[in-house]
Amino acid sequence: VLAIIVIALIVFFERAQRRLLIQYPKRQVGNRMFQGDTSHLPLKLNTSGVIPPIFASSLLLLPATIAGFSQTANMPAWASTILASLGHGQPLYMAFYAAMIVFFAFFYTAIVFNPKDTADQLKKHSGFIPGYRPGERTADYIDYVLTRITVIGAIYLVLVCLLPEFLISATGVPFYLGGTSLLIVVSVTLDTVAQIQGHLIAHQYEGLIKKSKLRGGKRTR
Repeated sequence: VLAIIVIALIVFFERAQRRLLIQYPKRQVGNRMFQGDTSHLPLKLNTSGVIPPIFASSLLLLPATIAGFSQTANMPAWASTILASLGHGQPLYMAFYAAMIVFFAFFYTAIVFNPKDTADQLKKHSGFIPGYRPGERTADYIDYVLTRITVIGAIYLVLVCLLPEFLISATGVPFYLGGTSLLIVVSVTLDTVAQIQGHLIAHQYEGLIKKSKLRGGKRTR
């Protein structure tokens, strides 16, 4: 039951978006006046995806990996104590894991999404966010919204990844899939389903276009 709840939580947060309203002014083409169009700029709640947990877990495994290549018997007492404290389920391990997930969530989001470039593209295509001047003001607003949703996304990642660790260490309840593994499986499944839906929609459009061409050919005859 708990696994189903965690999966439902992952699906909800992975599909959650914050949509910013984008407006386009009226434009005149020849003698015709076209009304201003509206669209949305979708900002994913978890923009960084599964990268932060993967990087965090890899860095935490690094000391144990280095210690595995060296002789454990000759290891200093303080090194053995630190290594034991960084074991799964230990408070120090959970604290470092949570901190690294939050850090990499902000770090990777800053790499993959640049508010200034987005604002410049909107300005280039005459789009604007109502109440904010195109350019720097728009970039600041997008960055403000992105920072807020990244905080929520980072907290969500920490909860999903640390919940199995808490359950295993506190209650001894077996949780066969770790939070990171479960997050990767659900994310890949959602991406696969989205790609399949895209191919099906494209195939339907191709069928409609072919039918319309056939009907047009028959009429010309």
